[in-house]
Amino acid sequence: MTPGADENRFDWRRGGAAAGAFVAVLLLLGLVYLVASASQERDRALNMERRAYDVTLLTRNVDASIARSEAALGRFVLDEEVKESGYAYSSNWQRAGRLIGQLERLVRPDPAQRQRISELRQLYNQRGEQFAAAARATITRQGAGGTSYFYAAAISPVGPQLTGKLNEIAQAERLALRDRIQQTKIFSARANKLIDYLSWLGALVGIFAIILGLVAIQAVRQFAYARRLAESESERAEVLEEAVRDRTQELLLANEALKAEAADREAAEAQLRQVQKMEAVGQLTGGIAHDFNNMLAVVVGGVDLARRRLNGPRREVMAHLNNAMEGATRAAALTRRLLSFARSEPLLPERVDPAELVGGMSDLLDRTLGERIHVDVDAAPESWPVYVDSHQLENALVNLAVNARDAMDGSGRLRISTSNVTVAANEVGDIQPGDYVRISVTDTGCGMSAEVLDRAFEPFFTTKAVGKGTGLGLSQIFGFAHQSSGEVGIESQLGKGTTVSLYLPKSSAETPVRLHPAAHRMGEDERVPGARILVVEDDPRVRTSTVEALQDLDYDPVSCSSGEEAIGLFDAERFDLVVSDVIMPEMTGPELIRTLKGKRKDFAVLFVTGYVGEGDSENLIGYELLRKPFTVGALASAVATSLSQTSEPPRSSGAAAAR
Repeated sequence: MTPGADENRFDWRRGGAAAGAFVAVLLLLGLVYLVASASQERDRALNMERRAYDVTLLTRNVDASIARSEAALGRFVLDEEVKESGYAYSSNWQRAGRLIGQLERLVRPDPAQRQRISELRQLYNQRGEQFAAAARATITRQGAGGTSYFYAAAISPVGPQLTGKLNEIAQAERLALRDRIQQTKIFSARANKLIDYLSWLGALVGIFAIILGLVAIQAVRQFAYARRLAESESERAEVLEEAVRDRTQELLLANEALKAEAADREAAEAQLRQVQKMEAVGQLTGGIAHDFNNMLAVVVGGVDLARRRLNGPRREVMAHLNNAMEGATRAAALTRRLLSFARSEPLLPERVDPAELVGGMSDLLDRTLGERIHVDVDAAPESWPVYVDSHQLENALVNLAVNARDAMDGSGRLRISTSNVTVAANEVGDIQPGDYVRISVTDTGCGMSAEVLDRAFEPFFTTKAVGKGTGLGLSQIFGFAHQSSGEVGIESQLGKGTTVSLYLPKSSAETPVRLHPAAHRMGEDERVPGARILVVEDDPRVRTSTVEALQDLDYDPVSCSSGEEAIGLFDAERFDLVVSDVIMPEMTGPELIRTLKGKRKDFAVLFVTGYVGEGDSENLIGYELLRKPFTVGALASAVATSLSQTSEPPRSSGAAAAR
């Protein structure tokens, strides 16, 4: 016979032996499981028998304890001085209660018995109340003592019902015990029969084990042959494993090199970002210093020349003072732009209809841009409302229009449009997803290169000629858009033009907030002479100039330098208006006004500020705001507007009347 035939025959024997062994093991496991199940059922039946005996015994003990308790109570009622009888009554009655608790735990698996025990507990409690009434009457010696109560308890049906319920529980357990004894016999017989089957199966397994031993001898021979083959394959596997190990080591070294390179690159990028940041700060401070020096040169030169010519012609003195005032005004405007870029310019928003605002700017744009610029306004009438500072929005649109005019070299077509858009996250800059109103300003000018487009929002960056611009226009618009929870985007092509779009979030706000136009001068007839005004300003020079200006305007001012002083003055006398700086040490202006409004509400408020910190602008909504530096005319307008909002007419002081 060929080796292949021997191998096939061995495989057949090995397979048959394995199948037979598997079947035998299954049978053995099945019988073991059946024997174990029968034994468990038998043990369960035995446990239930023991529980039935325990329940029967407990019912008898409960009945006996109740009987002893009743007898002791009778002795105690008939002979009040025998305290041992009272103690015996109490201890036996409590013992009966504990035994009933044991009964409840024993019969927990049986719903019917649980119901009977629950009824037994109710009868026990009723009986206990009857016995307790007799014992209390005996102790307190009410009437004839507890004899009548004990007699009433003796003839009460609760006692027989309690005994009957105990007998019912015991009878139910006896019936259940009879069934359980029968089950125990059945399960015991079944277990014995299965054990016999298991013995016969054990004998068969022993015979089969001998056969398997013979087969195992043949398997050992085949195993030796397979082992030799495995050793040769193992040698090949070791060679392959060594090659894989070497390759893995090479990959680990390469990975470490990549990590080191990535760390070096990250450090270099961080250093580059720091250098760029310092360069931007240097450029910003240099631009600020340059522009402020130019403006201060005009202010200092004008004031100095005016001082030198005080005794000279009035026309020359006024000319130098006007130059100084113009330089100071330009410096204030530059400061406003810087604050707007830094998002620290206080915004007083109101509900604005973009279509109405853009449509109403046509005349202003025509006068600002000149006749050679043709302005097209495409304001969609169904534009969503926005909640922004309308004054700042108008300034932003005027700045964009002026930039567009310069890009078109003073001649071309300018288009301003509004539309409702829904954008996704980061679709334009860092914008958040939601509904926005897009206000776009499009020109037909020279456009921007990629390099200029990347730096368009940098402060003091400009492509205009020297003296034509500060480079803060777009940066101011960028700050205003972000401070209003919006975004600004630019699209431009060289030679074709530029489109700058403001994205302002849709708003459902209904209450408008008016922004005071600080540059507007009010007429003399709109003032309220003699009004009592409290001025709160921590800077002594600003405080002195403000008080003198109010006195020149025929008001009656009182000044102080802190919030605590202001509270003391406010408690001592009444004021028609409180003029307060916003940023002050120890107590800010909004905090002071909240404190004063808690005391009295019949006065007007005017905030004066040169800078508003993070989060303070929300506290200014609803009040007049005057920005530093301001002129006497702007102060007069702000004070008159604030006083006009009070419900009571101002009171003229004696000093003001005399003046």
